[in-house]
Amino acid sequence: MAKILRPTYIVPICVSLAWVFDFLFWGKAWGISFPIFTALMLVLGFWFANRAGFRPARNSLLLLVPILFFAAVTAIRAEGFTIFLAVVSTIFLSLILAITFLGGRWSQYSFSDYFAKVLLIFPMGIGLLRSSRPKDSGKRPSRPFVPILRGLLIALPIVWILAALLASADVIFADWLTGLFSFLKIDNAVEYIFRGFYILILGYLLAAAYLFALNKSKNEELLGLKKTLISPVLGFTEAATILASVCLLFAAFVVVQFQYFFGGTTNILGNSAGFTYAEYARQGFAELVVVAIISLFLFIALSTIAQRGKAQQQSWFSGLGIALMLLVSVILVSAFQRLLLYESIFGFTRLRTFPHVFMIWLGILLAGVVVLELLNRRRAFALAVLLAAIGFAGTLPLLNVDAFIVNANIQRYRETSDIDIGYLASLSEDAVPPLVATYEQAAVDGDEDLRQIAAGALACHASRHFDYSGDAAWQSWHYSRSSARQMWEQINSDPIFEQILLEPDGESRYVQAVMVNGQEHSCIPTSWD
Repeated sequence: MAKILRPTYIVPICVSLAWVFDFLFWGKAWGISFPIFTALMLVLGFWFANRAGFRPARNSLLLLVPILFFAAVTAIRAEGFTIFLAVVSTIFLSLILAITFLGGRWSQYSFSDYFAKVLLIFPMGIGLLRSSRPKDSGKRPSRPFVPILRGLLIALPIVWILAALLASADVIFADWLTGLFSFLKIDNAVEYIFRGFYILILGYLLAAAYLFALNKSKNEELLGLKKTLISPVLGFTEAATILASVCLLFAAFVVVQFQYFFGGTTNILGNSAGFTYAEYARQGFAELVVVAIISLFLFIALSTIAQRGKAQQQSWFSGLGIALMLLVSVILVSAFQRLLLYESIFGFTRLRTFPHVFMIWLGILLAGVVVLELLNRRRAFALAVLLAAIGFAGTLPLLNVDAFIVNANIQRYRETSDIDIGYLASLSEDAVPPLVATYEQAAVDGDEDLRQIAAGALACHASRHFDYSGDAAWQSWHYSRSSARQMWEQINSDPIFEQILLEPDGESRYVQAVMVNGQEHSCIPTSWD
């Protein structure tokens, strides 16, 4: 028979897990620590469930695949935005796992379900910590551990802030505090107080999440399934008018754009507005993407709040919605075409590669929304958005953004003899393997120009990353940094690196420039966008 784990049992374990978090992360470079902590968090959750006699829902177990994938990404890829999305995805999917642990109905969630339940998991979990504490039956004394812990959690930040203010206001009191911690022989007392505070907070939140998963995640009531959560407040005529007006605007834009779709470079260069090829490629790209996103969520919002009582009204609404999505798709193609032109002129950067991948997934999402509208499955819009977001976040590490940028720009150099060595040097350690591969292959092919370019980029890159010395702590081990260090140690004895390096200017610890093919190239990028 299933039993409920008491807070007096679960809280100390979660505080210990929070201390492990501090041990893995405090003062350490980003590395293998995140996947280790994620694995420990999952193992502990399943152990709690097993002791309580619960078995997770099969659908919930499916979430383990993307959770573990994104957690592993943080120790494999070094590119910042890829890591950020991986961390956010890991945390969000772990919260979904907690709120659907026993029920497993996450794939049926609407936007309201995600919004309400993810936001309420910690308040409701903390409520469980309070309500499920053992009561005093008169036969044994009550246990005050949890109330005392709650009081400490509230008191510590208040005492800390007030003590800091009092110490700033009175030198004698500040000296007394310093002497107090000196008497206790505690170095960096403020740091330890802060760390102890966030360890308690994190442990308490982890306990709340675990208790929610074991007590509140089985009988999942989906919002708006039995009774409409938000009554339609907008009439059909108003909603149809909005959709029709936006469709007419987009249709006019598409008609203008078609001359560029089919006219090629001649129409772009010969336009009456006087902009150049590069200006056309760059101008309005961000605005077109924002228009596409706004239009998508406008249709989703109207689907929620618009009245469609009759079958004929439903048909008209779906027809206008599908027309809108098709026109948005054409606008997205226009934005994608501009990006391709920009990339062909100036090469690849992160700020061009991220939108490149994003627009592909946005196009897939638009197609999915059209299909769901045709199937009358509007509740699944939330699932479509979630899967598209996971797809975008998962594509970046699989693509290996910085390695892709290096390979694409090397290929462009072969065609145009133009390359920004400084930008290649500004990339993360993920860029080192393709640079080393280019350097070695150019030596085999006898392409001395390309070999020097790759060597120059590697020399600048190693200088910016301090020869990949990194942090010696095992918690900071990172596959990309380790691989870059090993590759650099294997090739940096080549005399070519002494020949191309220019001494740093002044007190700078970076190499400022390299001499490549008889020309000085800056190690600083000429463009970031």
